[in-house]
Amino acid sequence: MHEISWISSLPKEAIVFLMAMLPILELRGAIPWAIKFAPNIPLAKMYLLAVGGNFVPVIPILLLLDPVSRFLRRVPVFDRFLEWLFARTRKRGKLVEKYEAIGLTLFVAIPLPVTGAWTGALAAFVFGIKLKWAAICIGLGVLIAGLVVTFAAKGAISFFDWALGSGGA
Repeated sequence: MHEISWISSLPKEAIVFLMAMLPILELRGAIPWAIKFAPNIPLAKMYLLAVGGNFVPVIPILLLLDPVSRFLRRVPVFDRFLEWLFARTRKRGKLVEKYEAIGLTLFVAIPLPVTGAWTGALAAFVFGIKLKWAAICIGLGVLIAGLVVTFAAKGAISFFDWALGSGGA
């Protein structure tokens, strides 16, 4: 436990930003965490930190996914994993496949598990959406998802705090 104690010494704003950069958590985890455990961060600032952090990995993923996947495909175990990952993305990315750029924006904007910026970047690669359009669509999707998650989390946390009689946010 001591190995990660340095995290708790970081400013709450930095934790929100870094948490939003992580796959799986992304802003869907960072925003509710900030609302509950960093209530002194103004809502607008918290939203911008989470959106900014969530978008940081997008461009490197879009730029590096092709050369890294080509390199890794030389190793059979990685080739099988990437084949599985890309097939799974194609299966889950029907919205992107059908509506391309608009579908990519909606795919990222809908705050469900495995529909965030990381998976959106992977879907953009799999479906051949150009870097410029992919970045714009993922960015718009992250902005929309951030709003949805912010208002949903704020409402849910406030309701549960009230229902449980703990005051709070």
